[in-house]
Amino acid sequence: MKDFDVIILGGGAAGLMCAIAAGQRGRRVLILEGSNKVGKKILMSGGGRCNFTNLHCESTHFISANPHFCISALSRYTPWDFIALVERHGIAYHEKTLGQLFCDHSSKDILAALTAECEQANVRILTDSDITSVAHQQGYIVSCNHGDFAGESLVIATGGLSIPKMGATDFGYRLAKQFGLKVRATRAGLVPFTFTGTMGVVMERLAGVSLRATLEVGGTSFTENILFTHRGLSGPAALQLSSYWQPGEDITLNLLPEHDAETLLLEFKGSQPKVLLRTVLSEVLPRALVMELEPLCWQTSAQKPLAEISDTVLKQVAKQLNVWMLRPAGTEGYRTAEVTLGGIDTDELSSKTMECKHQPGLYCIGEVVDVTGHLGGFNFQWAWASAQAAGQVV
Repeated sequence: MKDFDVIILGGGAAGLMCAIAAGQRGRRVLILEGSNKVGKKILMSGGGRCNFTNLHCESTHFISANPHFCISALSRYTPWDFIALVERHGIAYHEKTLGQLFCDHSSKDILAALTAECEQANVRILTDSDITSVAHQQGYIVSCNHGDFAGESLVIATGGLSIPKMGATDFGYRLAKQFGLKVRATRAGLVPFTFTGTMGVVMERLAGVSLRATLEVGGTSFTENILFTHRGLSGPAALQLSSYWQPGEDITLNLLPEHDAETLLLEFKGSQPKVLLRTVLSEVLPRALVMELEPLCWQTSAQKPLAEISDTVLKQVAKQLNVWMLRPAGTEGYRTAEVTLGGIDTDELSSKTMECKHQPGLYCIGEVVDVTGHLGGFNFQWAWASAQAAGQVV
């Protein structure tokens, strides 16, 4: 049996960062990673350029049964702390919209920096680790295909269920339950919507069309790009809203978020009375979308000059543009989801250290915990911050 101070289950963003923080304190650290290499989700994130943090990292950008839980960790390890690491390794980066930071070149740069830090801190990493049992006897004993390992502290950094082809499993949740921790129901988050029936056919015909729009459900709304796909709706606004949507709920799509459509159409009627409704709408919306909406929303009016369309009808058209009610059939699920909502209940953990309140020496960090960020680097920042919180004390 090989002894370590800290055994970390999972070599993703949170696991690597926790190992770095603990190793830098002189702790003997072992990472056991189930797949054939660490940091797979880091590599694929941000279209291969890793959206590694967000400059506007407030608790309002996170979803949890306890919305205050994340505040402590996020306030002690900020985006600027991670930026300092990025700059120390000479990684070029840039800011995109809404405070999102991306690598200029490749997400491989971030992973290389993290693994270099691990090496410097004498962290031992074992990949292709098939864990068969975890027991608590004074410390923790982990048995796997590489042998038996003992550690004073055990860190669950196994991630969620999103993107199973990357090796995601429910192991972390099962392990938490083994030690009596409450696990909140999980579901896919930051995931495209799917549609069936008539709307499914419409979405398929519109595949590839994108525009800035507002999506809303239950009082929560996002104004960003949407993208029609062969299966439904994607794009940042759709992904964001999916984390708040429940099956069976209608969502509201505002195709003209910068305009009051009624005012706009009546102004067009006054200034361009001889122009067709179809033509003026194509000035503010993608033409393919206008043509697709004609039979759905304004068939009898589409080919008439505006002067021949009553104000009442124009107001009806305007309402459909600003308040288009849609009911998704579902989402694409964990297959393409960026995150997993729910997870280990934060009531079980110390917000300062991530240690389990009733299971000494057991820590839970990152996506496996019931803290889920919005799209745009927030989930990485939670991984770094929660990992640092645990890594400073394990």
